[in-house]
Amino acid sequence: MIIEVATIRVKQGLEAEFEAAVGKAVDAFRRAEGCLGLALTRCVEDPSHYDVVIRWKTLEDHTVGFRGSPLFAEWRALVGPFFAEPPSVKHYANIFAPVEF
Repeated sequence: MIIEVATIRVKQGLEAEFEAAVGKAVDAFRRAEGCLGLALTRCVEDPSHYDVVIRWKTLEDHTVGFRGSPLFAEWRALVGPFFAEPPSVKHYANIFAPVEF
C-alpha cells in the first residue's frame, strides 16, 4: 500500500468552502481504481494548512491511473480554486503496521 500526502495551503478565509469541496470530491476517489480511502486533516496551529492523506494499492494507481484520468480533472476543478499555492505531494510506504494504544 502507498500513502499519498498532499499538503495544501488554502486561501485565507476559504477554509470552510475548501473542506466542503473535498467532501464533494470524495466520490471521484471512490471511483478511482486502486484507491483505498482518504482523510482530510487540518493543522491546529495554522488553520489554512491541510493534508489530504490518500491510500492507494500501488504507486501507479495514483501516478498513472488517477493522474491520467478525468477523475483527476474533476478533483482539481473542485479544490483547485482554493489553493493559495501549488500543493506538495509525496508518497510513503508503511515500515510496519500502525500501532494503536
